[in-house]
Amino acid sequence: MVPSARKLDWISYEEMLEMASLGSKVLQARAVEFAMKHGVSLHVRPTAKPDTQGTWVVEEEEEMSHLEDILISGVSFDKNQAKITISQVPDSPGIAAKIFTPLGENGIIVDMIVQNVSREGLTDMTFTVPRTDYKKSIIITKEVADSLGAKEILSDDKITKVSLVGVGMKTHSGVATKMFTALSKEGINILMISTSEIKISCVIEEKYTELAVRTLHEAFKLSGTSGNEEKK
Repeated sequence: MVPSARKLDWISYEEMLEMASLGSKVLQARAVEFAMKHGVSLHVRPTAKPDTQGTWVVEEEEEMSHLEDILISGVSFDKNQAKITISQVPDSPGIAAKIFTPLGENGIIVDMIVQNVSREGLTDMTFTVPRTDYKKSIIITKEVADSLGAKEILSDDKITKVSLVGVGMKTHSGVATKMFTALSKEGINILMISTSEIKISCVIEEKYTELAVRTLHEAFKLSGTSGNEEKK
């Protein structure tokens, strides 16, 4: 997707865990979590060329001090996403629990959640689920919506979650603004936003996935020199 994407020599457990869970598919999130818990350094190398220098996944310590001014380590995307909106549900205590408890009991993982501002005692609740659970989620959500007297259910399974990951976000501002501006210049509309200390995720239309990934790689200068050489 991005031929000029560079290889990183080092990345922190925290960053790799985020990227693995956000769709990078390099390592299983559970493997990274286990290594981080027990302090085991991971060296990821190509199977075809096992002697090739790969990427070290380590604790964010002195080894990575020379990378502290690298703002973003990578871009991830996940097409296994679907969006569901329950329109005009009562805005009262316990409503969120009534909506999401049945989903959880059926083994469906809810990712991003957005609740609109209440108007006349009613609100809209939008959330994302894995696309593989989309049909089952619709059935469950419709039953809940009917019991709550909601107006309607809106859904979309043609979306993608695109994310920026980097420990540099902890100490630098303006990352979100730069991300939103870059996507806006390409005419890409953001449907939902979620953030954490080292991650910003945006839900966009699936058809813009490749354009968004390439745009963000360019905006945050993630292509070019292999590894983290320019920061050493």
